[in-house]
Amino acid sequence: MLTVFTIICLNPVKAANDLKDDPRFKELRDSMSRAFNDADSARFFPIIYRLEEYCLSKNDLHAYYTQRCNEIVFLMNQQHIYEAYTLAYKLSSELREKGLEKEMYMAYNMLGHINHYCGNNATAKENFYHVISEMEKYGYWESMPPIYMNIVNVELDDDPDEAIRLLDRAKEIAKKYSPERVFDIETRKILSYYNRGDIPRFLEGYKEYKKGVDEGKSTVHGRSMEVYYLAATGKTDEAVALAARDLGDEGGEAISLIYEHAGRWEDAYKALHKHYTSQDSITNVVLINSMQGIREQLSLFEAEKKTSRAQFIGLLVGILLLTLLVVALTYIVYSRKRHFRELKVAYDHALESDQMKTAFIQNVSHEIRTPLNIISGFAQVISDPDLAHGTKERQHMADMIQKNTLQITSLIDEVLELSYSESTNVAAREDKVSVNSLLNELLGDHHGVMKSDVEIKIESSLDNDFIILSNRTLLKRAVATLIDNAIKNTPKGSVTLRAKAKERKVLIAVEDTGSGIPKEEADRIFDRFVKLDSFKEGLGLGLPLCRALIERLGGTVRLDTNYGPGARFVIELPNDFIAYESSTNQSQSK
Repeated sequence: MLTVFTIICLNPVKAANDLKDDPRFKELRDSMSRAFNDADSARFFPIIYRLEEYCLSKNDLHAYYTQRCNEIVFLMNQQHIYEAYTLAYKLSSELREKGLEKEMYMAYNMLGHINHYCGNNATAKENFYHVISEMEKYGYWESMPPIYMNIVNVELDDDPDEAIRLLDRAKEIAKKYSPERVFDIETRKILSYYNRGDIPRFLEGYKEYKKGVDEGKSTVHGRSMEVYYLAATGKTDEAVALAARDLGDEGGEAISLIYEHAGRWEDAYKALHKHYTSQDSITNVVLINSMQGIREQLSLFEAEKKTSRAQFIGLLVGILLLTLLVVALTYIVYSRKRHFRELKVAYDHALESDQMKTAFIQNVSHEIRTPLNIISGFAQVISDPDLAHGTKERQHMADMIQKNTLQITSLIDEVLELSYSESTNVAAREDKVSVNSLLNELLGDHHGVMKSDVEIKIESSLDNDFIILSNRTLLKRAVATLIDNAIKNTPKGSVTLRAKAKERKVLIAVEDTGSGIPKEEADRIFDRFVKLDSFKEGLGLGLPLCRALIERLGGTVRLDTNYGPGARFVIELPNDFIAYESSTNQSQSK
């Protein structure tokens, strides 16, 4: 069954009595809830930030940290696990530092989510039941139904009957303390019927769900309901297509379930196999580290409560003793402050380096994982002695293995080239380069990789004997990177290479009729690992590599923000690059 985490503590009891009936709070809360259920990032984050600010303005820390938890859960639903872990770690630290014992259950709740995501279901259930116990202790009844729903997420596959019992318990509490949650719980129960293969009860429940939607009710399970309704009414292929489009990375498990209920066992096996092999091992390592980090923070919270008083007394005694050495103290304080500043600078550099390393591992693992899975899969198929495929199918598999091997090699080469370029100063510019000849060579290199609906062409105002003094290898690599980027983002139309001389400067431009780049992203796209479309292949290092290469040649590369539709990148080489001009241009200058 597809796992979707639900909103936590939308309407807390103990700490937010003043906000419970506050019209502004209810307006922001309901807007946030709808954006959460629709998985709409563009709406969700601005709304929840305003809601958090409003809770702080009312001095309601319980309501404020509740919304912080909702922010973390939304990121987990969007598969942004590292970002979710970072916020969870920060939340745990703040609760511990401020001594908010009544709110520490929030940290255990986040720990339960992370354990569940890692597949550690037994520990996840322990975490969630601990949260239930703390909520009962402090009277947070309105916040309990989402926690029961979290346990249902863990329990549904292991013990469906227990999951139904938990749903009924959640509904009972919600009816009394938070009626707005009842529709979400009922919808989840309807989904459980499909999961158990009880299609008639699912279809009957779907009618009630549609009535609720027509009445303006919202649920985080709405997209799953529509997917399984198509499947339950025999529209298997349409259901699979909708699941692949709307259910994200977790859609693979849903697709396997749909095929299974349709009796298409081979398709079910393939879908489930594809889902499991696409899991990111690097992400799981991050999640395990996340759990350890939060666990350590919870232990520190208990330990520091016991030692803080003794530390304070010791510090006070030290200050009293140091007052006897006023003159020496002045010098010591000054020296320690200076040393602290130096340590802070070193720490910031180390932290930045660690963050860059983490970003690098995430990006590289994500881009290398897919071709490696393809290579591994086809290699296993080819090595099967009982394989019944013909020569043509074997050749196709071999071609796919070779293509994805080259893709991995290209990614690694790109990383190495960028690292070398950023650690190397100005390159030697001793090659006499014919600009038109270079562009024609690049045109020939890329003809074989062009899409059928895309044309590549050259439009140059330079004479064929127009020569510049440069480094031919680096310049060719930089322009090739821009061409590769244009081809990748141009599904239909053309890619045009342009060259001209202007005020004793050489301008080489690569234009395309693709999706284009917003003006506000003109500078950010040259940062490492920046990809405006995360579904495109690549590490997001192409444009940073291009800029590094051109800067080594003493030039610049920029995005022409006035060009459209599509994108236009312009390389500009300064006038000291020009070694020879055409005879026509020389005669005119004389």
